[in-house]
Amino acid sequence: MDGLDLIKTFREVAFRRSFSRAAISLGMSKATVSRYVAELETRSGVRLLNRSTRSLSLTDAGQILLDRSTELVTMAENTLNDLQGHGAHPRGRLRMSAPNGLIAGWMSDVIAEFIKLYPDVYVSLVFTNGEVDLIGEGIDIHLTGGRIDDMNLIVRRLVQFDMVVCASPAYWAQRGIPQVPEDMSRHDVLSYSAKPTTHLPFETKGKPHDVSVHSRMEANDAVALIELALRGVGVAYVPEPLAQSHLERGALVPVLRDHMPRDHWLYAAYSQRRHNSAAMRAMLDFLEQSMGANGENPLLPPMPAPLPMSPPAPTCALSRVQDVARATASAGRTGTPPRR
Repeated sequence: MDGLDLIKTFREVAFRRSFSRAAISLGMSKATVSRYVAELETRSGVRLLNRSTRSLSLTDAGQILLDRSTELVTMAENTLNDLQGHGAHPRGRLRMSAPNGLIAGWMSDVIAEFIKLYPDVYVSLVFTNGEVDLIGEGIDIHLTGGRIDDMNLIVRRLVQFDMVVCASPAYWAQRGIPQVPEDMSRHDVLSYSAKPTTHLPFETKGKPHDVSVHSRMEANDAVALIELALRGVGVAYVPEPLAQSHLERGALVPVLRDHMPRDHWLYAAYSQRRHNSAAMRAMLDFLEQSMGANGENPLLPPMPAPLPMSPPAPTCALSRVQDVARATASAGRTGTPPRR
């Protein structure tokens, strides 16, 4: 066994705070992991871990090794991966995670095209709206529109998208259309959030500000909120591409277009401690190219429109709101890249 293998095993134990969990992650037996750490301690001449029947912690020497070995291990793995990946053909299993609603719209065409282009890659998709432990769950690439604070992850920006405030024509006809963000305080909001929402972010003349709102309900799945907005329950504040087909056909009417924050991105995150296979690199590059990163027009298909339903006969006010919906869908917003 070489020193790099010993250090990598120690680092996994340190991250996991468990020999058993480290063994599962590394695909090794617990006895082998324990032997590797003991060998590293023998070679270094110091104890690296404090062990007890109930807990495991780093010694001061162990913390120093953990901190100082990060750059060394990363450089060694990247070099080895580059050598192995030189001219390698993408193949094998690629495990990805994404929010529930993403595959219905943005990703369906992209994944289908990738599978056709790389027939030797088996793609496994996991859908979740919660936090993901990439190492623990064996995820190669995680797609998310939320902020990523984990310093152990490498993040690529794929494509910029807009948020939208929208509701059904019937809801606007009954409650009135807000003209400024502050008008949202008198509406029932369907919030896209994992935490209780009392404020929504807006921009006025380029300056961000929050508006206090009444949250009618909330969910961590934007698709569910869109479905409820279609039924007139309230106003949805959701990623625009997920609602695009409903906006285009006038089933949902957007408002406050000039007051929406603009800095929302879809990200691809992956662990710097996970093997960077040819299949993983191919997918990351394909995502960037397909989604038009670096400011190009995004090649994102909208969500498919549901089967048409027979709506009730509109009132005069409802007819006027539907006219607004059709005009908004046709005109779009100045400065926004065209949706394809």
